[in-house]
Amino acid sequence: MGFLDNTGDIILDIVLTDEGRKRLSAGNGSFKITKFALGDEEINYALYNSSHASGSSYYDLEILQTPILESFTDNAASMKSQLVTYENQKLLYLPTLLLNELEVRTSRNSGINSFVVAVDTLSENDDGNDTGNEIGRTSTSTTTQGVLYGETRSGGNVIMIDTGINTTAISTVNDIPAEINETSFTIQIDSRFGSIYGPNQDILTPAYTDDDGLNYYVVEGVSHPCLEDISTLTAAGDSPIAGPRGVRLSFKIGSSFDLQTSTYLFTKLGSVGASSALGGKDTGEYYYIDTIVRVTGMTMGLSMDMPVRFAKVK
Repeated sequence: MGFLDNTGDIILDIVLTDEGRKRLSAGNGSFKITKFALGDEEINYALYNSSHASGSSYYDLEILQTPILESFTDNAASMKSQLVTYENQKLLYLPTLLLNELEVRTSRNSGINSFVVAVDTLSENDDGNDTGNEIGRTSTSTTTQGVLYGETRSGGNVIMIDTGINTTAISTVNDIPAEINETSFTIQIDSRFGSIYGPNQDILTPAYTDDDGLNYYVVEGVSHPCLEDISTLTAAGDSPIAGPRGVRLSFKIGSSFDLQTSTYLFTKLGSVGASSALGGKDTGEYYYIDTIVRVTGMTMGLSMDMPVRFAKVK
């Protein structure tokens, strides 16, 4: 991967992803591009200089001359933000995604500022006996903050993300315009490590798995077990969103069979840490693998990368 010199003419560089090339090579005429997205990750709009001494023609010169990334075929390295077009020219605020940590059960583990997935029952709760050294239970026999039970998917901890317009300039009783209201999402996770489940242990099926082994789950419609309409929740303590609220996305993460039954991936891809940092009962060491779970809105292209640590007691 490199940068394209953009000091002269504007350059448009387009390639198919690995999956696109695979489908095109089938040669059966079924390959059709029905959707595409544009992004401007490389651009720093703070470079716009409305006081340039040479006049208005030079206000955006630095922006236009910013080198841009070459196109690359790895679809896993997708754009964090996408360019969108709005019919309503009177929009003053756009929605956002915020992690809802107003409750202990939806908060990250304070020791490492990440969600933790205890990959087997021994790491979760010592097979339910509550007598051993587990990371999923504290010394007072409560669920450890930020720890999700990866094998049983039990326990009350969940990951919760709220959508809405985060400003006090608009009352929470107002509705979000339909054209910018996120109601559909994709959740991306490395299939080697885990799977996505609903907040009540609902089994979800990936929409597809790409050539890099990443599972993509599509969550859409307020009737979906992972979604909840929160537009009527108007109190300040109901959501971290300060203005009008849209929907709430909640889910759990299950651990893969490989992580439950073996330390192979932990020794190849992970490391070892002191269990005491997590706040659970275990005072020894544990294996862990750090990864990212990405949530992307399908309407606005909003995205959020959440650090997740898969943990296994030694």
